[in-house]
Amino acid sequence: MTQQIPSTEPELAGVRNFRDVGGLPTTDGRRVRHGVLFRSGHLAHATESDAQFLASLGLHTIFDFRNAADQRLEGADVEVPGVRNLNLPLTDPADGAEFWQMVRDGHVDELRKILGDGKAAARMSTTYRVIVRERTADHARVLAELAEDSVPALMHCAAGKDRAGLSIAVTLLAIGVEREAIITDYLESNAKHRRYKVRRSSDAPEAWSAEVMELLSPLFDARAEYLEAAFDEMEKLWGSVERYLEEGLGATAEVREKLRSKLLD
Repeated sequence: MTQQIPSTEPELAGVRNFRDVGGLPTTDGRRVRHGVLFRSGHLAHATESDAQFLASLGLHTIFDFRNAADQRLEGADVEVPGVRNLNLPLTDPADGAEFWQMVRDGHVDELRKILGDGKAAARMSTTYRVIVRERTADHARVLAELAEDSVPALMHCAAGKDRAGLSIAVTLLAIGVEREAIITDYLESNAKHRRYKVRRSSDAPEAWSAEVMELLSPLFDARAEYLEAAFDEMEKLWGSVERYLEEGLGATAEVREKLRSKLLD
């Protein structure tokens, strides 16, 4: 039996952006069950007490959507006894490596060139579209795993905002959660205590100037326009979200009913 967790959000020392998505409403009046689906940033810096808390959740599977470059930067997840770790990189290991090097090391004039004039936000929206378009096999596997034997589950990437956020959104769409509720949950990643800590290679004041932080902000924000871009891509390529789920991800009525039985009250 899934352990019931407290309704108050836990204070984890080394894991950011953790939350239970339980309670979100579906279009037919049901709710996501508490204690079955969680999301967070990476677990590489989890403290001993964090790991004990994670172990108390009775998790079956941890879905890690980071790529090899992420894991080299942050480290491997801490081990949670008895929990299966499933790594499904949602970006190519080399994708964007030069770009993120520039984000960490670039001076303000270089950052203006690659991030200014709306380029940063446009890059984020494009990334969401690309994941929807090119990672159907990965999202299909997530839904299939959840429908069979992977609950309770925790999904995370580096910040728990983009790759995990989109995977959570796809899962919630598959079980009929209201789209506005999905967006509202996604935007919770903007809370100050949840935000990913920006990495810059220099501690010099100019490396952390107001202009630099403004240029970097779209990369680390959760913005409704990013998730809306993903939804738009589903509808543009498949005609509707329903067809995306069934034809793109193989989420048949039978699969979705299994998901609903495991994830909804």
